[in-house]
Amino acid sequence: MLDLVGRGVAGALPLFLLVSCGKEQSALDAAGRDAEAIRNIFWVTLVGACILWVLVNGAFYTLTRLRTRPMGDGFVRPLLIGGGIVAPSVLLIGLLVWALNILPDQRAPGDGLQVRVTGEQWWWRVEYWPEGAEEPVVTANEIRLPAGQRTEFVLAADRVIHSFWIPSLGGKMDMFPGRETRVSLHPERPGRYRGQCAEFCGVSHAWMAFAAVVMPEDEFDAWLEREAGDAVAPESAEAMRGQALFRSEGCGACHAVRGTEAVGQVGPDLTHVGSRETLGAGRLGTTLAEFERWIAHTGELKPEVRMPTYDHLDDGQIADMAAYLKGLK
Repeated sequence: MLDLVGRGVAGALPLFLLVSCGKEQSALDAAGRDAEAIRNIFWVTLVGACILWVLVNGAFYTLTRLRTRPMGDGFVRPLLIGGGIVAPSVLLIGLLVWALNILPDQRAPGDGLQVRVTGEQWWWRVEYWPEGAEEPVVTANEIRLPAGQRTEFVLAADRVIHSFWIPSLGGKMDMFPGRETRVSLHPERPGRYRGQCAEFCGVSHAWMAFAAVVMPEDEFDAWLEREAGDAVAPESAEAMRGQALFRSEGCGACHAVRGTEAVGQVGPDLTHVGSRETLGAGRLGTTLAEFERWIAHTGELKPEVRMPTYDHLDDGQIADMAAYLKGLK
């Protein structure tokens, strides 16, 4: 019996080591109240499962020993019912009731800020609605949240089902075309975390991620005020040429850049794209070289994305457009 337990622990040890890796996207590295609740459910359920395993296997082990002894049959039925039916049922029902009682917080209303997220193919349209606002602050592919507040998310999808998930902050919620779903999150620890679409949504599903940045409340308020402003005008000669190229290539038909004539709604809002942490919904970073790579190799980096690859531009033109986009902060 002890040998079996030892083998089980040895076999499970690599799994514990694996789940402890990758803190940027780990459901066990809780940075908010909702993730803490899910983590607690995991550990308590794991302990309960171990107890259940010991009870059931212990009962069967005892039964095999009793059957080899005189008068052992009189203990078989009570042990089978108690260890194999009653004890597991009580344990499982108790775990279920306890878990259901701590989950409803993710359905609680927010403290004022509402974030509307729409899953596109394959990126995230994000709208911040502060309490009392008449119009949203629009951005894309990045979620920023104030620490110490519960924020309500209103989720939708454009064409196919997606799933919104920030493991370090809370559970996942599916997003459906033509229907709104809601979830709320209460982050507590400032930092950068990784979100991901958790529902297979097409060829570039694996490249549909986003940065989730939790900020102190005063820093978040300052960021949201800056995010609501218009794009800064280009200053360098390269960025000015890039802006002219952005116009002549018709990029404004798909992308919006507030404060300019670019008002497209097909693709992500680029007003402050230079200040974001990733390009292409988590596909690349936002260095100047990565802007150039994204413009020149979009289809290779993100298969079947709707944005065309601008491989007809020469290296100088690509560098100019990258300078313009990198300067949008």
